[in-house]
Amino acid sequence: MYAIVEIAGQQFKVERGNKVYVHRLEASEGSKVEFNKVLLIDADGKVQVGTPSIDGAKVAATVLSHVKGDKVIVFKKKRRKGYQKSNGHRQQFSQILIQGILGKGETLKEEVTVAKKAAPKAKKAAVAVEEVEAAAPKKAAPKKAAPKKAAAPKKAAPKKAAKKSEE
Repeated sequence: MYAIVEIAGQQFKVERGNKVYVHRLEASEGSKVEFNKVLLIDADGKVQVGTPSIDGAKVAATVLSHVKGDKVIVFKKKRRKGYQKSNGHRQQFSQILIQGILGKGETLKEEVTVAKKAAPKAKKAAVAVEEVEAAAPKKAAPKKAAPKKAAAPKKAAPKKAAKKSEE
């Protein structure tokens, strides 16, 4: 199931559990937001198209964080005039997690959180590491070499005097 929704003036194709970067929202981190401008809903082949939006449909989401985008350099130059100007810009974005797509009269049943999805994988990885460490035979630690003494600086050999030939 997916939907086409308009968020902050742009249209996005969203599904439940997706993370989407949108233009900065006024909501604080961790707050829940709903978007009412749902333009299309596809529920397993059953497509609803709005004129321009579907009445009563909405998309529920949670604001995860506020971030900045990559820096864009704007460089202006007029040749042979000695004019050049450089300017940089970083767009403000909000990362949102789509909780669900709700039709007319529907309510959000189960929340999708990042922590619930990540926790089982982390536990499995920790158990796997412990099993590998337990199964591997322990090797004797290699002996460390005795520390070397600092070498004294070498003295320069005396220069041989050049023999002068007497004529």
